[in-house]
Amino acid sequence: MTRIAAEEYLDALAAHGIDHLFVNPGTDFAPIVEAYARAARTNRPVPTPMVVPHENCAVGMAHGYTMVTGRAQAVMLHTNVGTANSINMLIDASRDRIPMLLSSGRTPFTESGAEGSRSVHIHWAQEMYDQAGMLREMVKWDYEMKRGDQAGTVVDRALEMACASPQGPVYLSLPREVLGETVGTAESNRAHRARPRPPEAATRDIEQLAEWIAAARNPLIITGMLGRDPRDSVALARLAERYALPVVPFNTRYFALSANHPMFQGSAPGSLLKEADLVIVFETDVPWIPSKESPGADAKIVQIGEDPLHARLPMRGFPSDLTLTATSLSVLEALETALLGRSMPHVAERLARLTARSNGLRKTWREEAERAGNANTITLPWLNHCLRDVVDADSIVISEYSFRQEYCPLDMPGSLFALSSAGGLGWGFPASLGAKLASPKKLVVSVLGDGAYMFANPTACHYVAQMQNLPVLTVIYNNALYGAVRRATLEMYSKGVASEADGRLLADLPAPAFEKIVAAHDGHGEKVERPADLPAALKRAAAAVRGGQQALVNVICP
Repeated sequence: MTRIAAEEYLDALAAHGIDHLFVNPGTDFAPIVEAYARAARTNRPVPTPMVVPHENCAVGMAHGYTMVTGRAQAVMLHTNVGTANSINMLIDASRDRIPMLLSSGRTPFTESGAEGSRSVHIHWAQEMYDQAGMLREMVKWDYEMKRGDQAGTVVDRALEMACASPQGPVYLSLPREVLGETVGTAESNRAHRARPRPPEAATRDIEQLAEWIAAARNPLIITGMLGRDPRDSVALARLAERYALPVVPFNTRYFALSANHPMFQGSAPGSLLKEADLVIVFETDVPWIPSKESPGADAKIVQIGEDPLHARLPMRGFPSDLTLTATSLSVLEALETALLGRSMPHVAERLARLTARSNGLRKTWREEAERAGNANTITLPWLNHCLRDVVDADSIVISEYSFRQEYCPLDMPGSLFALSSAGGLGWGFPASLGAKLASPKKLVVSVLGDGAYMFANPTACHYVAQMQNLPVLTVIYNNALYGAVRRATLEMYSKGVASEADGRLLADLPAPAFEKIVAAHDGHGEKVERPADLPAALKRAAAAVRGGQQALVNVICP
């Protein structure tokens, strides 16, 4: 049997360690289907195909799988229309620097005469002048495969670009005629294409930072994406405790530090930022909101990251007295060495003061949750407090809206993942499915707002959970409201006409009975309206998930 380019494409993905090809197929997939059928007959290793009935879900699942495993995955979608459906999740993946090979078929470019020429009406209307143009700003690299014998080399190039620091998604367009071309045995030099090492800071910069830390009376560490590598969190916890360095995970996307750690100082900079004489920013695109708060004029600012200037953000004006292009882990480990033996005159006083502050904050959060439990309606503090009895050391929490470590502390690095700063809603549910696929023995809890749940195309997500045996616990903080819209309106027009209606114009989002949607997919669903009923409902749902059944708790929070 002759070999076709689609076979070479799947073989190349497997050679790069791609575990899954998440697909939403169309008429452009015929060569891919044939290649999979041939691979099954010959027992060749190829990525496991995962059919996902919506493109957002496919990209979100790949994102979730990669953020748990650290391994890039591949997605293939249907021509321009499927690609367009995926762009929301692609934006999230781009801003979170998730390595991913996003590919899609290209409508056949020949009208006749070739294997795979146009054969149905849509093949004319789905052609674009520049298919990649609609997503080019969100990928590191894009290309259209021109010849079948390019398949292996094209995959090599795509994945070396996706996985090089700073990582990110790439895009490849695959014409049907090219995928179906007959090819010979291709040789690859992929074994001799070493990828560059992640960046490390210069020794002189580490020494300068160590000197500033030693002299600082009120240092402050702000994190955003620190913790993507779980070793970051371990090193940060050790350094923060030893030198009394307060940590604020601000709009964090990963577990950076446990709320039980004495140097955890909440999730907003607040007064610590104004008092700080040294602000160390780890992998944070927006370390504070300048229109609301800023550090003092004399404070030294240090920006650290693999892309500390966040070059893909068109406008970003945060100051920096020392900018380090380096991974968080390499800086933290280098600082441990550089700080040894230095005179640290302020550590003892700072340790006592910050430990007392941390204890006070935890007491405040605990009392707030207790009061919420005695209220007439469910609030965010009570919901998070009740999750304490569900989430254990072997759980993964995916947050798209309402999870707060202040009320439900986590202790394990790699246990928390949150929505990208791009804010493309609908990420949490499919990401939780990808996380479950990557960690089938762990309890995966997806904490969503009602809008985030609807944006996720929940029928497609519940379908995948059912068909692929990926039971996750979905907890919806349902306030029947576009909260961000309301907050923005009241911030800008606190005394405007819109405020007379509490800023709810265009923000009200009446919600259906979400618990019935999961029931339609053989899942366990409950609706909870009273605070006293929530703990038991969450425990029943978690038990169902641990027993192999997906579950959803619709928590009404007016």
